[in-house]
Amino acid sequence: MAYRRELADRIRGALAAKSAVREVKMFGGLSFMVNERMVVSVQSDGDVLVRADPERADELLTAKGARPAEMGAGRAMNKGWISVSEEAIATDPSFDFWIGVALEYNGMETGRRSRDR
Repeated sequence: MAYRRELADRIRGALAAKSAVREVKMFGGLSFMVNERMVVSVQSDGDVLVRADPERADELLTAKGARPAEMGAGRAMNKGWISVSEEAIATDPSFDFWIGVALEYNGMETGRRSRDR
């Protein structure tokens, strides 16, 4: 399974301070889980699959390099799964933005899961 190792290393660095992080091969790349929920996945083409708040999806999709994620050609994933191009995360501020989006939603989901018990 091929993925961009440099990008995976950047994500590892960004998530280093988080306590419950693990890596799982899925979605044709390497996914990063925080609190047992996927936050981002490095794809073989260098793009990143980001799990975001579905309520923010329309807003986030206006960002340069963002598009609705697909699971295979023409098969759209649910709202909140966003593919972000390699070029759109090339700078540290843009990379940090998308990691922040994913971690924000991860925190929301973790909170919901705890309250539902």
